[in-house]
Amino acid sequence: MSRADKTNISYNRSKTKFVFEFGGPIGALLTVISLPLVVLTLTYFASIGQISLDPIDIYRSSFSHDLSIFFKCFFGLLLWFLFQVALERFLPCELVEGASLPNGKRLTYRINGHLAFWCTILIATSCFPIMKDGRLQFESAPLHLLYDYYGDLALAAIVWCSILSIYLYNKSFSADILAKGGNSGVTIYDFFMGRELNPRWGSFDWKEFCELRPGLIGWALLNMAFMAAQKEKLGYVTGSMILVNVFQGLYVWDALYQERAILTTMDITTDGFGFMLVFGDMTWVPFTYSLQARYLVDHDPSLGLYALIGILLVNFIGYSIFRGANSQKDSFRRDPNGNDVKHLQYLQTKRGTKLLTSGYWGLARKINYTGDWIMGLSWCMVCGFRSIVPYFYAIYFCILLIHRSARDDHICYMKYGEDWNVYKKIVPYRFIPGVV
Repeated sequence: MSRADKTNISYNRSKTKFVFEFGGPIGALLTVISLPLVVLTLTYFASIGQISLDPIDIYRSSFSHDLSIFFKCFFGLLLWFLFQVALERFLPCELVEGASLPNGKRLTYRINGHLAFWCTILIATSCFPIMKDGRLQFESAPLHLLYDYYGDLALAAIVWCSILSIYLYNKSFSADILAKGGNSGVTIYDFFMGRELNPRWGSFDWKEFCELRPGLIGWALLNMAFMAAQKEKLGYVTGSMILVNVFQGLYVWDALYQERAILTTMDITTDGFGFMLVFGDMTWVPFTYSLQARYLVDHDPSLGLYALIGILLVNFIGYSIFRGANSQKDSFRRDPNGNDVKHLQYLQTKRGTKLLTSGYWGLARKINYTGDWIMGLSWCMVCGFRSIVPYFYAIYFCILLIHRSARDDHICYMKYGEDWNVYKKIVPYRFIPGVV
């Protein structure tokens, strides 16, 4: 049997009409074109602290337009990527099997993102190798360069993600398993969605690696660079800057500490690895999620103690819901009879799986999204209310979660059939119990 035949059997387009998402091919094309422009525009807005409607000013000021600087940023970005690959390859790891693939097999993943995170922080803060007077010395990394060349690094990330997406699209034509949603036969749409489900080089999994390592850890380093820049400018670090670094640093740490939980998410089990995830993981996340810290370098609102305590409480509530819900779901998936979850009620589906109907998941079907958004709102609140720019994340993330929940709902209906409608009657609310 040929590879093409195996692909068709395992996960090819169904005989029914293909269902497009994100506005179909036109929407995919517009998204591929517009997202890089949005990133560069937002980095500029964060630096000036407000929205500018002058396209010429945005173009001139969002990056340096110096080719030598661009190439330094680009190759620096590649070295960063390769450094994270080296950590993933050579640090001690736990070998964990992922979810069952359409062909019935399970892939094995190297889980050591948490260790990679702490190794990176250690090197960046105190063990960065530098040659001085012909001698190798170890000191803190020159993080101020991330602040100085923020826009140029964003541009370099856009180019790198575009190159990688093109490679992955071409590679997908020799793949064994294609993602159902990225196999429409329309080039731009499949390029955007991702054709191959699990692109790999041997045991190196491109999608799982990029989902957590370069972009998320890079986001934390950008925040640290902005904190250093603020201290250099003001002579001290403000309460808002400390909180945004703590909040977002905790978020990054949590994702890497809970790395194995990502193996059952839709990104890994369902979506192909194309421009949507490549760009999202390594450009959108580090350069738009760090907007609050970049904004605070020059536009700190000087919030008082009680305001900061209130924001801290908001973040705590969001994190408690987010982590509690995700941990409960992950524990139940691994062992429904475990001591911490065996008391939970569930709906037994015809396909053999169980859907939680009590605990966090009895409150709302996407209660984890609610906690995630509350956390994101607290990140924005540390910037005060003088500008809407740092609130881009809360606005965008609300739209994203609503759209993603609709995608999840459709996928779950296709997966569970009428059982999904029964489940929705038992758990009628999507985000907020008793409201929506």
